[in-house]
Amino acid sequence: METVTIKRLFPLRILALAWIALMAFCLLAPAAQADGIIVRRAVLQPDSSGWNLNASFVFNLNASLEDTINRGVPLYFTTDFTLIRPRWYWFDEQPVSTSRSVRLSFQPLTREYRVSNGGLQQNFSTLHDALSVVQHIASWHVIDRRQVRPGMTYTASVHMQLDTALMPKPFQINAVNNSDWQLSSNWKTFAFTVASRAR
Repeated sequence: METVTIKRLFPLRILALAWIALMAFCLLAPAAQADGIIVRRAVLQPDSSGWNLNASFVFNLNASLEDTINRGVPLYFTTDFTLIRPRWYWFDEQPVSTSRSVRLSFQPLTREYRVSNGGLQQNFSTLHDALSVVQHIASWHVIDRRQVRPGMTYTASVHMQLDTALMPKPFQINAVNNSDWQLSSNWKTFAFTVASRAR
């Protein structure tokens, strides 16, 4: 009699443990996502010679990264953009693969944060304002007209990450096994159809 009772209870215990594990996963999943970078928006807009990317991202710096930048060590955020045309008969065509990096730094003498993108530099009094600029990409020319064919549909992909490879060597080594330095987004993909030329 006791053996039968135990056998009946055993599957119930397994189900209960599985339910608890599922609830724990659901509760922890949003928290894990909040620690990364979210691609909120990514669109392509035509210009005189091709298309520009406008994109916005959402993320926060954890305490470790804030401390690092406030000690005068710059952080680099790299955005990658690719354009692919799937082909069933051969390897996928990839006419565009480009990236750009933005440097976020703190100037101790002026107590200002600086965002540098190529030759352009902007200064801000707060880290929040500086991050707002890093999180928004406007009019980044990513596609030339000669790189795509009219009437074709492509898959565009956008990704942003904290690029530790651009930091000084000691920080690169420290970042390898440190979760505080793992800040990245998933790839956001969307369809892009090139308008046919007027006849």
